[in-house]
Amino acid sequence: MTVFIVEQNAHLALQIADYGYVLQNGRILLAGSSGELLNNPQIRDVYLCGEAVSQI
Repeated sequence: MTVFIVEQNAHLALQIADYGYVLQNGRILLAGSSGELLNNPQIRDVYLCGEAVSQI
């Protein structure tokens, strides 16, 4: 089953998702498993306030 979630809280959304997309101005910037995105330095700096997140 596919469920599409649009959420401002990236950390919360990636904790419950298996896979995610990062959109900016309607374009996909990054895509990957939630673990990959949570540990991506670019995502941490911009969306997770620089916090390192442990693997799900």
